[in-house]
Amino acid sequence: MVGKWRQRFVARHVDGLLDEPRSGGPRRIRDAKIEQVIVTTLESMPSDATRSLAARAGLSQSTISRVWRAFGLQPHRSETCKLSRDPQFIEKLRDIVGLYLKQPERALVPCVDEKSQIQALDCSQPLLPMRPGQVKRRTHDYVRHGTTSLFAARRRHRQVIGECHRRHRAIEFRTFLDTIEANVSPVLDVHLVLDNYAAHKTAAIQRWLAGRPRFHVHFTPTSASWLNLVESFFSILTRSRFSAAFTAAPANSRPRSKTTCARTTLVRAPSCGPRPPTKSSNRSPDIACESLVRGTAGG
Repeated sequence: MVGKWRQRFVARHVDGLLDEPRSGGPRRIRDAKIEQVIVTTLESMPSDATRSLAARAGLSQSTISRVWRAFGLQPHRSETCKLSRDPQFIEKLRDIVGLYLKQPERALVPCVDEKSQIQALDCSQPLLPMRPGQVKRRTHDYVRHGTTSLFAARRRHRQVIGECHRRHRAIEFRTFLDTIEANVSPVLDVHLVLDNYAAHKTAAIQRWLAGRPRFHVHFTPTSASWLNLVESFFSILTRSRFSAAFTAAPANSRPRSKTTCARTTLVRAPSCGPRPPTKSSNRSPDIACESLVRGTAGG
């Protein structure tokens, strides 16, 4: 095959690389008609998808579908996007990306953020497990165990420092900054990557940072919090822990108590706080919260 194409190139140069006529009926749809279909798809909104476009172009619906698939057009789908209007977008982008690409010597670059309003949901009844030909089934209702806010700082190699608080105000954020300071060697500088949440810019936080010269703050541009790498940790946490609040249980098992179900799925962990553990649980909520953060960070 390689020798064939090399001989064609030697004999006819670039023209020899073009495809030769194939067997079968002649091509009926010309490039101009395909261009018309593509331009109409990109510049207008068809009222009835392929049917209306086929009537306008004088082609069949299957032909319109083949053209769309060939050029990767999906007019039935739409996604959301938002462009940052921060006037200093370029400067902030280069600053944060520069920290990721070339970390300063004797310094640590943790990305800090909070995931608020985490609902600790529990199954109200035992689930029917998955079987051959039958998907897993659960009831439409659930039991609430309150909400919490998770403060997390993600470092290199997926190392995460996390704390759970009842609220996500500046007071709780300053407490979490104290935790970060306690877990970082005093000989290292700390470059915090934060988003533009109001609790990160209060006077109390500014005074705390002013008293610690080794702490440096880098704010992400407006509407560009995706530059904060802890967002990916929150995404993993949501899929692996919070979204899996309802776990499978044998259909013939006795109904489990709320505490047992929550402890099994670790959804009790987000509702951690100062209250003491219940009688039916031998694990404190604080321990469960730490295991939730530690288990996800190492995965």
